[in-house]
Amino acid sequence: MRRSSGIWKVNGLDLCVHRFRDDDARPTGVTLLLLHGFLDAGSTWDLVAEPLARAGYDVVAPDLRGFGQSARVGAGGYYHFPDYIADVAALVDALAPERLGVVGHSMGGAVAVYYAGACPDRVERLALLEGMGPPANRPDIAVTRMETWLRQMKGLDRTPRRLSSMADAIARLVAHHPHVPREVLVTRARLLTREEPDGGLAWAYDPMHRTTSPMVFQAEAFMAFLERIACPTLVVSGGPSGWHPPDEAERAARLARAEHFELPDAGHMMHWSAAAKLAERLDEFFRAGGSAAAERGGRR
Repeated sequence: MRRSSGIWKVNGLDLCVHRFRDDDARPTGVTLLLLHGFLDAGSTWDLVAEPLARAGYDVVAPDLRGFGQSARVGAGGYYHFPDYIADVAALVDALAPERLGVVGHSMGGAVAVYYAGACPDRVERLALLEGMGPPANRPDIAVTRMETWLRQMKGLDRTPRRLSSMADAIARLVAHHPHVPREVLVTRARLLTREEPDGGLAWAYDPMHRTTSPMVFQAEAFMAFLERIACPTLVVSGGPSGWHPPDEAERAARLARAEHFELPDAGHMMHWSAAAKLAERLDEFFRAGGSAAAERGGRR
């Protein structure tokens, strides 16, 4: 198993990209791009990425901008959602895979939907792990969101959010993720924190991510992207305790070629709580691609 992390220059920012490959595995010819969720990082895909690499996939898991070890936007910048899609598009161009599968969890699922809808010929197969977008916003909330954002940005302190110790980080993760075994969260805490120059410990994300986005989520527009996705799509649920927007079924129905799979006791953080079962199902799904996708790739 080869696991590496390197910096890729993407749209002027340094993105940390984690890669998992097994030289002893029989190659599938498929590159899997794993996109993490909010306040997460690409490195925490390891429990899923390693078995997928052993199954013969070239697995790539970036830290999205402002998360993990990736660079933060400079003064005057912000994390508007299209920025993530632009980063994914540029990274895919740089990777230049012959065959691409995309897996998106939570916020990363929404990024994957926008990318696959805008670039349907690039994605052979797509898996959305409770990644069907946030609840719809009413138009009249737009003013409130903008007012809140302006107020938060005016007083924003981008100093890293400090932790008293690694035990403190673990305790916070345990409180927020009751469906994930504590022994797993201990390993996640090490990946989601970083040591500061003075020796202190902080969460490895830009505090700007905690501000309210000034833009409302437009469910109708999101569903238009879902309708544009041409490839087979696996929609994975973590069960009743997972994340489910009220109109989730309507959104999923817009997918032309959807398959559904449930990990009933996994909860939202299924890539931590049910990694082995999830990796097994993802392997089964992506391995089902083949000649048709290859022929499509040859016609680009």
